[in-house]
Parts: sequence; C-alpha cells; structure tokens
Amino acid sequence: MELPAGKKIYFLSDFHLGVPDHATSLKREQLIVQFLDEIKHKAAGIFIVGDLFDFWYEYKKVVPKGFVRILGKIAELTDSGIPVWFFVGNHDMWMSGYFETELNVPVYFEPQTFEFNGKKFYVGHGDGLGPGDHGYKFLKKIFRSKICQFLFGILPPYIGMGIANQSSKSSRAITGGDDAKFLGEEYEWLIVYSKEVLEKEFFDYFIFGHRHLPIDFPLKNNSRYINLGDWIRYNSYAEFDGQNLELKYYTPG
Repeated sequence: MELPAGKKIYFLSDFHLGVPDHATSLKREQLIVQFLDEIKHKAAGIFIVGDLFDFWYEYKKVVPKGFVRILGKIAELTDSGIPVWFFVGNHDMWMSGYFETELNVPVYFEPQTFEFNGKKFYVGHGDGLGPGDHGYKFLKKIFRSKICQFLFGILPPYIGMGIANQSSKSSRAITGGDDAKFLGEEYEWLIVYSKEVLEKEFFDYFIFGHRHLPIDFPLKNNSRYINLGDWIRYNSYAEFDGQNLELKYYTPG
C-alpha cells in the first residue's frame, strides 16, 4: 500500500474499556473517540492492536452492553473508506464475526505483516510471544479452544459476564504497576522475540501492544521495536507518515 500524499497510518492499543468502573471507562472511551475524530481526515488506515475491551464475548444473539461510542466511531471510519485493522488481545480474544459483519473490520488472532511505502511492519498484540511465561501460553491455548468458548457460551450472559468481569479485575489487581518499568533489553520478552524474528526476516518496525509501557527501542540494521503503551495512563500511539514512524502522546486541545 502506498500512502496518498499527506495521509498517515495510526497504531493504537490497550484501551481496556470496562475498567475500573463505568464512569472512568466512559471518560476514556470519549477521549479515544475524540482522538479518532481528530485524525480521521489524515488517516489512510488505523490499527487497533488488541485489548480494546477489558473483556469481550460474542454470544450468538448477544454482545456486551456498552461501548456504543467506540463501535459507532469505528463503523463511521470504515463506512467513509478508512480501513481499520483489529488484533485480538488477551482480554478480548473471543471474537467470532461481529466486527467483520457489522463494522467491516478484519480481525487477526496472530501477528501479521504489512508493507506501506516500502517499509515492512510486523504487527501483533504481543501476548504469549517470546521466551518464558509457559503458564500463560498453556492457558491461552485452552481459552482459545472451541470447547472453552462453547462451554462459556452456555452460561446465561449475566452470569458469564459477571464471572469474566470479576476475573479481569482480580488479574489487574495482581499485576498492579509491574508493567510500568522498562526491564532492560535482555528481559523485555517482546524485544527478545523481535530479535529472533529479525534473524530470519527483516522488518523496519515491530509494533506490539500488551506491555502497557510506551517503548521505542532500536534493533540492528535500523529496525525498531515499538510498544504502543496504553490509554489508561499514557494516551500513547504511533504515527507513520509514509517515511518515518513516531511514538506520540495525545493531549486533547
């Protein structure tokens, strides 16, 4: 894809809409919608790289209550011809067609590669990649299985959503602020993973979410690892203008 003159590609991640409470989540949602409204005239495409929701499950006839502003804005963008690409995260992995059918948004469950203006991008949410974390990788396989999704879908929505929301809050309470510190090149598992991929194939940019910390780290041969941070603390995003990619922070005017 060659970008039209003056157009840009945007990358955002980790909105976690739904936590810690409705009022706080609503303010965050309104801010994100405001940002999307401000960039739409410049956008050649928008990537949402996982954990848009803190929890999401699509029953056959039911979708979670709320989030009408962000879903409406995404529909507006795609209806106007702006492509939006969505990557599932570890909090909203149970997608099953709603985004594709209602919003005209392709949904990806694994990292994908893209090329814009001759620059190669490797994009994914980031969960379960790199060394270690074998316990989560095992649980991820279970949660993504059709059997697990079927069993959860048997539960009435008010019970299933209640269990999921409580589990999500507990998980966040346990992790706390541990993700707010840069661990160093050897211990940042997505940097290690990017280096491993780079040994096999060159990419100009490795772009991930999940880490919740904005990071712009140089790799060999002028490749770069970018973590998008989140919209809970940082309001951070990446912007590609056709030649350069920059990690930025949104401050509403």
